[in-house]
Amino acid sequence: MHKTLLMLALAGSLLLSSAFSIAWDGIPFVDEALELEPDLERGRMIFDVCSACHGTEGWGTHSGLFPQIAGQHRGVIIKQLNDIRALNRDNPTMYPFTLAKWLPDAQALADVTGYIETLPMTPDHGKGPWREGWPEYEIGKRMYQEHCVDCHGERGEGDRKKHHPRIQGQHYRYMVRQFEWIRDGRRRNADRQMVKQIHGFSHHEVQLVINYVSHIPLPEEDLAPSVHWRNPDFRPPFLRQR
Repeated sequence: MHKTLLMLALAGSLLLSSAFSIAWDGIPFVDEALELEPDLERGRMIFDVCSACHGTEGWGTHSGLFPQIAGQHRGVIIKQLNDIRALNRDNPTMYPFTLAKWLPDAQALADVTGYIETLPMTPDHGKGPWREGWPEYEIGKRMYQEHCVDCHGERGEGDRKKHHPRIQGQHYRYMVRQFEWIRDGRRRNADRQMVKQIHGFSHHEVQLVINYVSHIPLPEEDLAPSVHWRNPDFRPPFLRQR
């Protein structure tokens, strides 16, 4: 009896996975969303749901529980949302918010990611323990230049056209966790070249290279004016500047 129930549950899980993969067919959906002009006002309305975890500023949390998404290349966010919905990336917290109720079509995906990309980043993201001048900082810098710069850029700026993530300004603890998940094969949607590049990194080596990334200065024009800045789109109407 128990064996029969187990087999039925497994079959149902496989059917569910197939159904969602067909419903949102990966790359074609990504390409369509990238070609569309974002409607930022509609994107703001959709982002209201995202703000429950990422905050109305899109800054996430220093603890790394939620990443900063403000200022991220929209092609990167489009791909990640697509991968979560298609079950190519495990993220039970995010999964319900990638379904058709919130993102019914490619236009909605283009709208919300376009809005997120316009948000200024926090001037005070979570950083690693070793600052410039410390031996650990210098080791991490050398490791970054050897292993990471080709895809993520000299300053961690990523590549908008190639959809390489912007990692400058991201919270240290979040990056350490994701780096190790990629290394260990827990991020099935990770770039294969990156997995190969970092497969031998120890936990301490991960900390060193991510520490360096977390201390890379961000361009002033991409930052909010202060840590006290609040997204005016989410202030009560009577407090908004007219």
